[in-house]
Amino acid sequence: MDFNGNYEYFELKDLVEIGAPEKLGLSQNYPNPFNSKTVINWQIPKSAFVSIKIYDICGREVYTLINEHIESGYYSTVFDASNLASGVYYYRMISGNYSKTEKLLLVK
Repeated sequence: MDFNGNYEYFELKDLVEIGAPEKLGLSQNYPNPFNSKTVINWQIPKSAFVSIKIYDICGREVYTLINEHIESGYYSTVFDASNLASGVYYYRMISGNYSKTEKLLLVK
């Protein structure tokens, strides 16, 4: 509907359904490098306990993003690093036997 109250019907050509992911996954954060906030995308194919934690370059845990039982699906989690110093950090996702680590760069 436009501002004049006119509307037009259209035919739906294709419908794409997004179901549960086929496998566990952790993507590179974006933006990277980042200033204060960045987004981390991840996915789980079935309900499971998920842990995503942030570590400094020395391997010390500095922040916990996720540490709970999660339903299957695709997720985007915002990491707010405004209270951390500039530098290289790592984030790790663990769920069952799956473990993946990615690097992120905080620049203030």
